[in-house]
Amino acid sequence: MTIEFAEEERMLLDLVEKFVENELMPLEKAVMEREAAGGPHALTEEEEAPLLAKCKELGLWALDAPEEVGGANLPTPVMLAIEEKLKSTITPFIFPPDSPNLHMLMAVASPEQKIKYMQPYAQGEAKSCIAISEPGAGGDPAQMKTRAIREGDEWVINGRKIWVSNVPNADFIILMAVTDPDLGARGGITAFIVEKGTPGFIIEREIPMLGGARTYELIMDNLRLKDSQILGEVGQGFAPMQKRLTVRRLQMGAMCVGMAQRALKMMCEHTQQRETFGTKLSDRQAIQWWVADAATKIHATRLMVMDAAEKQDRGEDVRTVASMIKVFATDMATEVLDNAMQSFGAMGMAREMPFALMTQRLRLMRIYEGPTEVHRMVIARRTLKEYS
Repeated sequence: MTIEFAEEERMLLDLVEKFVENELMPLEKAVMEREAAGGPHALTEEEEAPLLAKCKELGLWALDAPEEVGGANLPTPVMLAIEEKLKSTITPFIFPPDSPNLHMLMAVASPEQKIKYMQPYAQGEAKSCIAISEPGAGGDPAQMKTRAIREGDEWVINGRKIWVSNVPNADFIILMAVTDPDLGARGGITAFIVEKGTPGFIIEREIPMLGGARTYELIMDNLRLKDSQILGEVGQGFAPMQKRLTVRRLQMGAMCVGMAQRALKMMCEHTQQRETFGTKLSDRQAIQWWVADAATKIHATRLMVMDAAEKQDRGEDVRTVASMIKVFATDMATEVLDNAMQSFGAMGMAREMPFALMTQRLRLMRIYEGPTEVHRMVIARRTLKEYS
């Protein structure tokens, strides 16, 4: 396949590239210093506010949101090309809103919910997160135990969630709960929208993660919600949740390409300048093979991502391909980053270089949205079924 973008799309991608170079790259030093000192891998309000204002000014907002809520409704290949460019820097920033939750809302939100939640979310006036994993149900969300029981005209929810990102900043949370234990993932899991400050919703603790990331453990203690807070239909929450996860997994492929491309560029520039024992590093076969393997695998990953993006826009089922991308892309980027760090010698280990944060973020990516081993199991199971 070939990757071709329309002229307007190419102009947009050029604009994004300039935004990354002019607005995000200059913030890397402050971000790295903050994380190295034990702080979060995040921007301060003073750093983020002018970036958001610049996005508004440039029209880099609600890019894949539907037109009826003020979005540009861009195709998936363009969105993933944008994601690739954004992840060439370790400055943590996205053009609002975050796509996975947006697509879950687009798929199943009621007309009232689209006005109340999706519209402000798409316009950057609200933030959200999703709570799926539990202490005993991480890689297999079908085993979740958080229970929603109907009492009169309300749903009473009790349980515990863990590894949830962005909780303190979220205006609403998509909460997955079991409404019929006998049916489980086949009709027994329901998605709810929980607004910030709802009684019974408790942030139990913050959990520091690798690379300055922060996740949270949550407790639902007799959390009471009306039917209007059900996202989609009762018992039918698993499928839209999987759709949301697929969106993120495709994004992760683009993220890995962005990080690996940055590492390859830095490795090529450095090894053509650095000499050891009278020879440039770039003239050594070991380095040349690292460069060749990196260029080849980055190209292959980008093709996988774009192929899946086009298929998704055609309405095809890309769940298996998304699993392949998550496994292949994270392995690829991990290898490229490791070789790039090695080529820099001791400087590659320094926290004043972007490699440290990138490698730690990559390590996290092998776990969230489904561990690598689970995805390999799913790929094998579906492939065996295809040829049974």
